[in-house]
Amino acid sequence: MARLNLLEETRFEKLPVSVFENPKEASLSVAQRIGNLIKEKQKNNAQAVLGLATGATPIAVYAELVRMHKEEGLSFKNVVTFNLDEYYPMQPNAAQSYVTFMNENLFDHIDIDKNNVNIPDGTLSLEEIPAFCLDYEKKIGDLGGLDIQILGIGRTGHIGFNEPGSAPNSGTRLVTLDDLTRRDAARDFGGKSFVPTKAITMGVGTIFKAREIILMAWNKKKAPIIKKTVEGEISSEVPATYLQLSDHVEFILDRDAASLLTRFNTPWLVKDCVWDEKLTRKAVIWLANTLKKPVLKLTEDDYNNNGMAQLAVEQGPVYNINIHIFNKLQHTITGWPGGKPNADDSQRPERAEPAKKRAIIFSPHPDDDVISMGGTFIRLVDQQQDVHVAYQTSGNTAVWDDDALRFVEFNIDFSEKMGLETQELKTLYQNMRSFIEQKKPNQIDTPEIQTVKGLIRKGEAIAGARYCGLADDHIHFMALPFYESGKSQKNPVTDADVVLTMELLQKVKPQQVFAAGDFEDPHGTHIVCFNIILEALKRLAKTEDWVKDCWLWMYRGAWQEFETHEIEMAVPLSPQEVERKKFAIFKHQSQKDRAVFPGDDAREFWQRAEDRNRETAQAYDSLGLAEYEAMEAFVRYKF
Repeated sequence: MARLNLLEETRFEKLPVSVFENPKEASLSVAQRIGNLIKEKQKNNAQAVLGLATGATPIAVYAELVRMHKEEGLSFKNVVTFNLDEYYPMQPNAAQSYVTFMNENLFDHIDIDKNNVNIPDGTLSLEEIPAFCLDYEKKIGDLGGLDIQILGIGRTGHIGFNEPGSAPNSGTRLVTLDDLTRRDAARDFGGKSFVPTKAITMGVGTIFKAREIILMAWNKKKAPIIKKTVEGEISSEVPATYLQLSDHVEFILDRDAASLLTRFNTPWLVKDCVWDEKLTRKAVIWLANTLKKPVLKLTEDDYNNNGMAQLAVEQGPVYNINIHIFNKLQHTITGWPGGKPNADDSQRPERAEPAKKRAIIFSPHPDDDVISMGGTFIRLVDQQQDVHVAYQTSGNTAVWDDDALRFVEFNIDFSEKMGLETQELKTLYQNMRSFIEQKKPNQIDTPEIQTVKGLIRKGEAIAGARYCGLADDHIHFMALPFYESGKSQKNPVTDADVVLTMELLQKVKPQQVFAAGDFEDPHGTHIVCFNIILEALKRLAKTEDWVKDCWLWMYRGAWQEFETHEIEMAVPLSPQEVERKKFAIFKHQSQKDRAVFPGDDAREFWQRAEDRNRETAQAYDSLGLAEYEAMEAFVRYKF
């Protein structure tokens, strides 16, 4: 019976999928399978032939293999490896090369014979590549083929660098990279313009010959392409869908990467559910959106014909369900994000008392506050809440080099006009200019350049916060140490980051904390900053009574928005407030027109924010609620 239930639950999935609670558990499982294969081969005096992948996904797998080698004596002397791909052109000692990646994450820490390591050669001439690719295929074949092929998946659906349009029988070859793939790699290269346009990759046909194929994917960013790959039709537009044809493949996912699969996203379509408040709200909103009907117009037939008959039977009549959900949605809307004084707050998202709250808005980068919740920021100040803003990082890596030079040039000109000595400034400027002219992709800026870029963003943040109505003593710059590496790859979080945050919280003693819950930020800074705040609050809660009355609200906007069913507070914005928010964003001039790290959204940040806020309002309107110009959305995090 359990097997039948599982088959019913996974009936939309066209290949085997195993879902783990988190990437760590999943990675340990994959590493154990690889370790067991190596040991089994050793018993038979045979070689284990591994196909390996690069990128963030397999790093924890390699770390566990290294641990098994050092602590459990797992030997790699009988192992031969073939990597999936390499950028072209690419020097093997470059920071971005997959040779460097594999050495740093695996090969330099185990006892593998380096002669048994095979990685596509990014230094070849174009004329040499075809022969190299044929030889790469022959080497794999002469060893009897790959025992295990480890894969990640790109957001285009590529496996290896087999981009959309790749043939299912393709072999190792030179390919042109998709623009989205290059945008995703921009962080490692210091900008998309520095990412190579080509790569050498194993083909889909080569991958298919492996006796076991394991594709791994973590986080919600991968969820859309995982759904297409697992539940969609086979198509050259999503090369990973070819894996549906293999009898030897398994997808290993964490819960976030699996979150859009039918059994997790709309479970009422494949199984009986426990209909709690959260799931009921999600399902009713899904039904209304699917049928393009307001919530109050959904009928019994609508429920019965769309997998929700169980809900209708258990909690019906359906009109009562509709009214309940409609009222819950209505109660999320408030024009008083700090709570409405002297009002019944039993049906409001925020408390009425105290009437004047101390609020602190944490902004991971110096512009996230106004981009994501600028309208609410202004509303809180206008309604006389005691608002503070805290900029957690300097954001200095997101300023163009020519902007840094321009500001120093201004400083020199200003000093000369004021009759001040400028020789030291001019020397500093020439050193900066010389460095920038010879700067390599992703090279760390000099401390002086980092300082100038940080000051540019600090000045913009002050201008934005002042525009929102804050006094200077309510504007805080934290410069959390984890960020100040000068690199796009940041340092690990330490206790110093948490202690700095605790000190500011203790100083303000807020009743409201607003923090970025927008974890699609391509640098990962948002989630790091959020976790620092969370840890600080948890520590303070052990000794400070004021923390019991402190509510933590998550905002989004720069990179994504909350789903309608998730929203717990929606703050409507008038057309005038939308304009005021836009002008606050405009204060961040270094981020206008062309951001250094724009992600895969071509719109400027103010356009993203404006469109998303209007889309949130339209989502409420389509469900039958009042029509507003725009809305900013929040979800409360209970810690």
